[in-house]
Amino acid sequence: MIERYTDWVIRWRWLVIVLSLLAIAVMTAGASRLEFSNDYRVFFSAENPQLTAFEALQKTYTKNDNVLFAIEPADGDVFTESNLRMIADFTEKSWQLPFSIRVDSITNFQHTYAEEDDLIVEDLVDPETLVAADVSRIREVALNEKLLLNRLITSSGGITGINVTIELPGIDPNAEVPKVAAAARALADEIRSSYPGTRVYLTGIIMMDNAFPEVSLSDMKTLVPMAFLGVIVVLLLLFRSFSATLITSAVIFLTILASMGMAGWIGFPMTPPLASVPLVVLILAVADCVHILIPALHGMRDGEGKLSALRESMRINFQPVFLTSLTTAIGFMTLNFSEVPPFAHLGTTTAVGVLVAFFLAVLLLPALFAVLPVRVRRQAKKQDSPGMAWLAEQVIHFRSQFLWGSVAVAMVLVMFIPKNELNDNFVEYFDESIAFRTDSDHVNENLTGVGTIDYSLDSGEEGGVANPGFLRQAKMLAEWFRQQPEVHNVNAITDIFERLNKNLHGDDPAWYRLPEQRDLAAQYLLLYEMSLPYGLDLNNQLNVDKSSTRMMVAVKNLTSTEYIALDQRASAWMAEHTPDLRTTGASPTLMFAHIGKRSIDSMLTGTIVALVLISLVLIVALRSWKFGLISLVPNLLPVAMAFGLWGLFVGRIGMASSIVAALALGIIVDDTVHFLSKYLRARRELKLSPEDAIRYAFTRVGVALLVTSAALMAGFLILAQSVFQVNWAMGALTAVAIAVALVIDFLLLPPLLLVFDRDRHTQDVLQPGVDR
Repeated sequence: MIERYTDWVIRWRWLVIVLSLLAIAVMTAGASRLEFSNDYRVFFSAENPQLTAFEALQKTYTKNDNVLFAIEPADGDVFTESNLRMIADFTEKSWQLPFSIRVDSITNFQHTYAEEDDLIVEDLVDPETLVAADVSRIREVALNEKLLLNRLITSSGGITGINVTIELPGIDPNAEVPKVAAAARALADEIRSSYPGTRVYLTGIIMMDNAFPEVSLSDMKTLVPMAFLGVIVVLLLLFRSFSATLITSAVIFLTILASMGMAGWIGFPMTPPLASVPLVVLILAVADCVHILIPALHGMRDGEGKLSALRESMRINFQPVFLTSLTTAIGFMTLNFSEVPPFAHLGTTTAVGVLVAFFLAVLLLPALFAVLPVRVRRQAKKQDSPGMAWLAEQVIHFRSQFLWGSVAVAMVLVMFIPKNELNDNFVEYFDESIAFRTDSDHVNENLTGVGTIDYSLDSGEEGGVANPGFLRQAKMLAEWFRQQPEVHNVNAITDIFERLNKNLHGDDPAWYRLPEQRDLAAQYLLLYEMSLPYGLDLNNQLNVDKSSTRMMVAVKNLTSTEYIALDQRASAWMAEHTPDLRTTGASPTLMFAHIGKRSIDSMLTGTIVALVLISLVLIVALRSWKFGLISLVPNLLPVAMAFGLWGLFVGRIGMASSIVAALALGIIVDDTVHFLSKYLRARRELKLSPEDAIRYAFTRVGVALLVTSAALMAGFLILAQSVFQVNWAMGALTAVAIAVALVIDFLLLPPLLLVFDRDRHTQDVLQPGVDR
């Protein structure tokens, strides 16, 4: 049947080439619909509980998407007359950022004090009237104000911040975020040039959103060309044929175009995981071509005609290539179980690419092979793959040692799996070559926490934020947070009430406490709000009917486990001490902290589904329950051993690690399929003994497995050079799994076959489909 199919492709080769190119052109057209996503929310499904909680918070209060400028004067002291004027100038210009609705800094902080019976509310710094004598007073106020210290000013006074709140219209987010980021960078450059020696650092949600497409572009511009060039060099050395290399390159290139085009047709947004698809598809497509072309070129070197060698290669390798493509596609499709939509997009797009690569490998490749002049140097027949023949003899002779040695090493490595700690840090998703990462690290270490956790405290009644009982509980919670070592700053409405109470009692420090009467507290709040300038109201802290308030907790640079632990401690403390205020934290930081565990939990199901489906495919394809079950060992063990090695040398897993098991399972099954198919061909067609069948498999497919595994490892190691940490972890861990899988297929699978297939004339082998 395969011979007739190959003859048909050869006969109608020009038609096949034209129709294949037309089909690829139609699929590629969808690439014009691809757009880079500038929204971190793309990493969360609509049902994500942390996202739901955060969106509810943002509907209640002013949105807190922001750009944070951290300013470090050249002389290292914010509190000088010239530097305060600079901060005031910078603050005023920050209002000009697109879509800005609020700007907070130490200079426009709404300072309050009493003047006889009047409450005065004014900017802490007035650049028009500022004189040297005012500086010491400004320093004292700023460094003793809870709402400023470790939020917009350091205790040393060496660095200050300007926080610009942005409200994107949402009409075209992919254009709005870059517009704000570009304007922020231009303003930072203007300050640096106007005030030489001044350092300006940029961070915040907007800058993080903008960093996602930047890393995607960086990876696509560097990693894909690097991998393509590397593949061409390797193929030239392997094939020793320009035409074979050109055919493989064409298949790879067309597969990449079709894959990304289909992503566009489906409507996937371009994200860093999706940007890795060209690289992943590239290295997977190589394997199909290698398994078909190497035997064909080998046959030609042994004296066969070009078309005859092609027919034999297609006959032998069509089924294994189909099986490996199908199982790989299954592995990637199960990424749709992931809680992270971009991983689902990666899985679907790669699965499409794998299937496209298969069809091109068995349709376009033989047609091009028949058309192009493929020249090889004929050589006298000699022993096939002497290196593999030697390895086969060692494995057969020392089967027991290899079997129990492999099992022992596997057991030791599996013991290190618990050393893997689930820890994500959303800032560290980006490499230190990305400005957002280095600036955020500097701000975290020297000014305030880039990460926050917000709590909406509900009084349960209109105007309830003025209730003394509610305020006391809110203050207790704020003070508890300030005692936690992970916390930089707490922004709470209770601090404003205490300050107003002191102001309206003649600035007597003894009255720096919460008002004890509800009507008095409500009057303070009304008087204060009426005195605030436009853009600096309390809408970021109070809802419309003043029944609830937002408490913003700025935390240090923590791992996901530490973020979750802090939130859980807060919840437990509230349950015991302020049960009426009990609420849950919500913020992008907390969303990213939970996503790793949620993704791992969801992908456990995906991995099990992948395992079951792949096992059933192999059992049906190999026509044997026994060999299908044997194949589970070299498919499952490498993944477990890879995680053990990761635990031993890295010990930190996160969002990316959640998909590696299913992804790697779909890839590493390829080696097992090719080895078992050659082994069973030797047993069933050639009637060889188990030992001779092992020799046959090693010499016929060993080199191809070595080359394709090396290509896969190299490709994923190139992916590990990504500036996006999620891609780095995915690439590195998958490369480890592929390397371990090759070793297992060479050193453990043959001894297993020799143990469980000892009867040379078993009906299970010689009469396929009958189990003994």
